[in-house]
Amino acid sequence: MENNQNQNELSIELTEEVAEGIYSNLAIITHSNTEFVVDFIRVMPGVPKAKVKSRIVLTPEHAKRLLGALVDNVNRFEALNGPIKMDVGAVEQPQQGGDPTVAFPFGTPQGQA
Repeated sequence: MENNQNQNELSIELTEEVAEGIYSNLAIITHSNTEFVVDFIRVMPGVPKAKVKSRIVLTPEHAKRLLGALVDNVNRFEALNGPIKMDVGAVEQPQQGGDPTVAFPFGTPQGQA
């Protein structure tokens, strides 16, 4: 029995570089019949160009598991901290047809000096 438990354990390594994380305030999600692609982007106010910082490719099953895990974690967070407030510009923008879904990070306020 103990041997079976050891076989089911998964050792996960987290390097220092990956542990630092990559900040993202925009996600673009696209899918085909075999995979979901999530591009994480950092958009800076007043800068007209942004680069994809990370791309994650998932099977449909794993995408649905990720969705469930995110819902569960957001619910637990809100239970402890109260509702997460959403800015007007930070809403999911579903597109028509096969276009990607975009979660906008913020509106386009004008900076002031």
